[in-house]
Amino acid sequence: MVVKIGVIKCGNLGTSPVIDLMLDERADRPNIDVRTVGSGAKMNPEQIEDAVPKIADFDPEFVVFISPNPGAPGPARARELLSEMDVPAIIVGDAPGMGKREEMDEQGLGYIVVQGDPMIGARRELLDPTEMASFNADVVKVLAATGAYRLVQDTLDAVIATADAGNAIELPKVVVSTDAAVTAGGFQNPYAKAKAMAAYEMAMKVADIDLKGCFMTKEAEKYIPIVASAHEMIAAAAKLAVEAREIEKANDTVLRKPHGAQGQTVSKTALMDKPK
Repeated sequence: MVVKIGVIKCGNLGTSPVIDLMLDERADRPNIDVRTVGSGAKMNPEQIEDAVPKIADFDPEFVVFISPNPGAPGPARARELLSEMDVPAIIVGDAPGMGKREEMDEQGLGYIVVQGDPMIGARRELLDPTEMASFNADVVKVLAATGAYRLVQDTLDAVIATADAGNAIELPKVVVSTDAAVTAGGFQNPYAKAKAMAAYEMAMKVADIDLKGCFMTKEAEKYIPIVASAHEMIAAAAKLAVEAREIEKANDTVLRKPHGAQGQTVSKTALMDKPK
């Protein structure tokens, strides 16, 4: 069986650029077929009302919808439309999604809340395209090296395995906290684990600082250094995350979980070993 997966990207999170790529990192996984529809940077209801029917035409076994703030008007409309479809759907969001978990339960939706996927400092004085790309690159590094992406991968792979076996999909209810992320990261060195924990905690704090700078502070002389400080913090977090992985590399204990020839998840640690 080939499991058909529909992915809807609305706006952008640090998880958004790679969420579909993580499911087929070598572009040769035989048991899945993925279609992705995106709304670009905008996340208004009108973009959502166009995207959801397009993904429904693909007739997927399940749908993954990813956006910032699942409670915002566009993502909220997406949740309404997806809850009306006769297809299992999983919402992937950032920390504001914590307050919408009960609603998602009532709508019959699964969710993955990535707490360390922070809001960007969207002030014109700071945020040009280069700064936007640099910020997102740092977020990607933090989420990849700490284990957050692996937990997202493992969660979606479990759904794929269930669908592949012809069984009813049990929708995930997952919060990617610091502990959950670094546990999925499989760190064997305690210093590496500590650095990864610090990096993820810093990423979560970045969201609080950017929220303050973007929405709670009106004076430019105050909000400009606030959002700039948040971007400096995520850059420092990315360095810590890289250091954590470098320690594991030095010990030859980096956990890798590629997809095997039949699409199953395999694993290894020693670089020269074959994954099993």
